[in-house]
Amino acid sequence: MKFRTQVITVTAFTLLALMAALPAHAIDGREIAENVVNREDGETGHSLINMDLIDAQDNVKNRIIEEWSMEDDEGLDRLVIVFHRPASVQGTRFLVVENEDRDDDQWIYLPALDRVRRIAASEGDQSFMGTDFTYDDLATRDVDEDTHELLREETFSGREVYVVESVPKDPDDSQYSRRVQWVAKDIWVPLKAEFYDKSDELLKTLTVEELEEVQGIWTPMVSVMENVQTEHATRLEVQKTRYNEDLNPDLFSTNFLRTGRVQ
Repeated sequence: MKFRTQVITVTAFTLLALMAALPAHAIDGREIAENVVNREDGETGHSLINMDLIDAQDNVKNRIIEEWSMEDDEGLDRLVIVFHRPASVQGTRFLVVENEDRDDDQWIYLPALDRVRRIAASEGDQSFMGTDFTYDDLATRDVDEDTHELLREETFSGREVYVVESVPKDPDDSQYSRRVQWVAKDIWVPLKAEFYDKSDELLKTLTVEELEEVQGIWTPMVSVMENVQTEHATRLEVQKTRYNEDLNPDLFSTNFLRTGRVQ
């Protein structure tokens, strides 16, 4: 009897010690997705980016783009992209404005047409300017539009990561059947993402090849979006970037798209 009492006592203390060593709660997929969205990325951003379009035969088309982003007073995002080179796309300008209770607004200005055109929701799965990104890829997506499941934890690119699968609650509301992201535990930056088509076949992969801390903000400096079905890829290399600059709100307007100037 004395022996049984000792065993129970030791077991109880062991359990208490194990419980003390465990985190207060196990993180779930949705919380990880929220942390990705809410990570520090500056109130404004301004980048010059080298873009390479690489086909299956490794032929390269080079483009130079400039990008500005801003979070407004309500926490909603705005994004402007301007194409500087080559001459065939020079002056093309693109604007995304996030809305609270509906899909983002998107507009594009094409110099050849000399007009600003709104991108319709039905065009969301189309290629943006010949890249491997679609218009929907450039839009914001609310965390609650998907269900998020933590699949596993592992090491990727030298960092401990959470592998999270996100599935649209409404299958008709996304061009993808699901997305899988490898999220760095310490900085909440996705280091890799896989995008699956409606047949649940792997369609595209997005990989961060170089990551750098700029003004205290972890920034993907080199990333590649590859369409594994067509063997076409888009490589983005940030030439320079700055955060929290004073930006004129008029930059994020259809008037800027049309004129290329701010008031």
